Amino acid sequence: MEWIVQEPEAIIGILPDVLHALGNRRKVALYGAMGAGKTTFVRMFCAFLQTADPAASPSFSLVNTYTYIDASGAPAQVHHLDLYRLQSPSEAYDIGLEDLLDDPWYCFIEWPEHAEPFFDDQIVKIQMEIFGESGRRILILNPNPDQKSI
Repeated sequence: MEWIVQEPEAIIGILPDVLHALGNRRKVALYGAMGAGKTTFVRMFCAFLQTADPAASPSFSLVNTYTYIDASGAPAQVHHLDLYRLQSPSEAYDIGLEDLLDDPWYCFIEWPEHAEPFFDDQIVKIQMEIFGESGRRILILNPNPDQKSI
């Protein structure tokens, strides 16, 4: 599945389709160069879910967690990780990555290369690319085989 948006903030408009493509998968690895829109994608996702606080880059904290009320009226969470500064999979383990991947909440991982040893087939891999002057190309690298195309 692939989407092209003309500016990063337009990502919010494709999120219903992205959610449909995710199906019941809630763990997402975001690949892309610096400035490709990974943090903006998570910020728009959190805005779409109406998290209590707006999402911000976890570059220094490594992990930010946001709360929202899900469709059933229950509290839920979104984890946002930025692993850019990590040097090894053991450092990913040390920040509690396994626990975050095992919980039922959404988890978005920027710079996921050091986290890959912890991934299973339920991790959605999304490639983000700069397209033209301000556009972004968003591509799910491993679509859910159980989901019908939209």
